[in-house]
Amino acid sequence: MGAPEDTAESDRGEGEIRATGCCPLYHEAVELVGRRWTGAILAVLMEGALRFSEIAQAVPELSDRLLSERMKELERRGMVERRVISGPPLKVEYSLSQMGRDLEPALSEIERWANRWLGERAREFSARL
Repeated sequence: MGAPEDTAESDRGEGEIRATGCCPLYHEAVELVGRRWTGAILAVLMEGALRFSEIAQAVPELSDRLLSERMKELERRGMVERRVISGPPLKVEYSLSQMGRDLEPALSEIERWANRWLGERAREFSARL
């Protein structure tokens, strides 16, 4: 008899599926969107263009320093566009690029999932306090 073939089924039962590992692009996307406060910022910007102070008001727990870091990162990654509006006073407005807007279905599904699975846990936790 020869050596076993180098296949997924060589040391497994017939029909078993072998894990192929995590796709690096998937991992990068999850890490990017899952960074602290990034999901909240993206969700707020789904409503339309906002100034820095409006984003800060919409996500009040977020410090200005961290908001500034996240906005720079999202702009650098091409998910957010920054537009300077001239005139007294000078205004800066942020909006989602097409790349950022394309996340809407995924973020909506995460929100739906959170409401279903985390909402009940949060209510149970609050009831115990």
